[in-house]
Amino acid sequence: MAWFRRTDSVPRSDRTTAEAVAGVRFSTTSFREGYDMEDVDAFLEACVETLRWLEGGVRPAAPLTMKQVRDARFGQTKFRSGYDQGEVDDLLDQVAATLYDAEAARDSTS
Repeated sequence: MAWFRRTDSVPRSDRTTAEAVAGVRFSTTSFREGYDMEDVDAFLEACVETLRWLEGGVRPAAPLTMKQVRDARFGQTKFRSGYDQGEVDDLLDQVAATLYDAEAARDSTS
């Protein structure tokens, strides 16, 4: 199975919420490479749990870090349905930026 490695760039100006991530719908691809939908959906569930915690909810057993989001890898699809890679990458950049800001705020109060 092929894996995609995301780039290191994380725009700080893009932020997102748990509600926005939970409600996202990606375009699907069939004849060009996409991300495996189950891989992405499972990872986004962890993103939503972490963001809800940052928004005042219950702390998940293993909250994600900005680095984990930035380094996320997903199986690729071709000639079967998958999520549009650019759309997924854009959303994960927003999640990583949000986590970066939260981590920076936490570090500055330590």
